[in-house]
Amino acid sequence: MKRIALLLVFAAAACAAPQAEQTTAASQPPQPALSRAAARIVPERGVSHVDYLIVDKSERLLIAYAAGQPVKAWRGLQFGDAPQGHKRFEGDERTPEGRYVIEGRNPGSAYHLSLKISYPNAADRAHAARFGRSPGGDIFLHGQPNSLPSGRMPGDWTDGCIALSNAQIAELWRLVPDGTVIEIRP
Repeated sequence: MKRIALLLVFAAAACAAPQAEQTTAASQPPQPALSRAAARIVPERGVSHVDYLIVDKSERLLIAYAAGQPVKAWRGLQFGDAPQGHKRFEGDERTPEGRYVIEGRNPGSAYHLSLKISYPNAADRAHAARFGRSPGGDIFLHGQPNSLPSGRMPGDWTDGCIALSNAQIAELWRLVPDGTVIEIRP
């Protein structure tokens, strides 16, 4: 009987959502290696949209999940001029860290396509207010500047956004509906 109960517990655990979806801002359990998640990506066939995004700033990696499975990864992300650390204030050139949602899209932005991230959240606003400062805003996933004739800007160059190549953002744009959760890790 104990053996059956144990098997049921393991079976239920195997069906659980990715660990990242089960975390909250207050609790940060050990994070799985995203390189392993990227290595086990299932082919994208039949995926019309994704329901969860994880950005790992240290690996410059974005992984898209559908129904708890990694289905696509993009590498070589570009961040704000000061990529380490969580965005705290307007003008600090940092890319936020934490859980947000994709809250809109702008096909006519100054950068090739853009998906708006819901930064700042209540905690970000409260932190900035304690210092009498603005938390900033207008953080997006986007492509390269439209004024760039071709190619890719070198290095980290945004004011806190997450930049991809134009081909990468076009693919992401197609797969990511508004309301998709995005978790940005250090």
